[in-house]
Amino acid sequence: MDQIILVINPGSTSTKLAIFKNDVQTHGTSLSHSSDDLAVFSDIVEQKDFREEVIVKWLEEEGIALDSLTAIVARGGLLAPIRGGTYNINDTMIEQLAEGRYGKHASNLAALIAYGLSKPLGIPSFIVDPVVVDEMQSVARISGNPKVERMCIFHALNQRANAKKVAAQMGKSYEELNLIVAHLGGGISVGAHQQGRVIDVNQALSGEGPLSPERVGSIPTDGLVHHFFDHSFTKAELLREFVGRSGLVAHLGSNDSREIVRRIQEGDEKAEFYYEAMCYQIAKEIGRISAVFCGIVDQIVLTGGLAFSTELVDRVKERVEFIAPVTVMPGENELEALAFGALRVLTGAEAARDY
Repeated sequence: MDQIILVINPGSTSTKLAIFKNDVQTHGTSLSHSSDDLAVFSDIVEQKDFREEVIVKWLEEEGIALDSLTAIVARGGLLAPIRGGTYNINDTMIEQLAEGRYGKHASNLAALIAYGLSKPLGIPSFIVDPVVVDEMQSVARISGNPKVERMCIFHALNQRANAKKVAAQMGKSYEELNLIVAHLGGGISVGAHQQGRVIDVNQALSGEGPLSPERVGSIPTDGLVHHFFDHSFTKAELLREFVGRSGLVAHLGSNDSREIVRRIQEGDEKAEFYYEAMCYQIAKEIGRISAVFCGIVDQIVLTGGLAFSTELVDRVKERVEFIAPVTVMPGENELEALAFGALRVLTGAEAARDY
């Protein structure tokens, strides 16, 4: 039987949607929501009914009957730390997302909407590899201060989806390979995938690891302390400075890799220097995490939006190809990753987990 899967991925001001017939996307869109539309809602979860109506309207316009769907899959929200995989959406998950127990974010809406649409239809609904996937080994959590533990927040959906794709291309299972996967975007995460588990990864949300187009990366502790006290930052101000206002955008006034590469090609030495610094730090992070495997790495995977840049890929490959062969899979491909996660369960290739 053909599987007709609705994929839901809400952002702060948009909702990305797709229909997959088995492994082929047949429809897709990104619906923008104006500030006026959203201003009437005081809390993110209050947008559920509004966004659900918009989705149903789009399906009607595309001529897709709700009762033709066999499953709905949604981007995972802020939940308790969980193992990677595809999860059945259940009442416990819905309760925690609705109350924002682990934080409030537009992604929380996805499961709420999927569950609301799927229950009357009597079809399954899933989330796949949310950012809270945490499979880190105990030793990787340790910092030099017992009051500060290393956290696991990274691009789990894209990293694991592309790791499984590479494994399939190699004629192997994901569970038998050692892979390093680098998601290169506005934030950068480099994960050690050991036989199906991400046992170590830099905390990409707040910028640990390499500097990125808009995040600070790891910085000297004394510099952080002096910077904080010299400018009397509040906690919120300091977080905003380091996540969104740092990295290439702080050095070069732009977080657009394409513009920066153009400036390099036109002879901008400053752009060349800081772009090279980012590529250098990405390569160094890949080399650092290869030590987790004692250097026994089957493949390095470069993915995310920055991986479209041959300029960046060439610079990183030059420094890391001695570790393992490099495969480039550019883009985030979140809708496909969600659909394929649901399809693996629907076809019996993988069992769904319960939250």
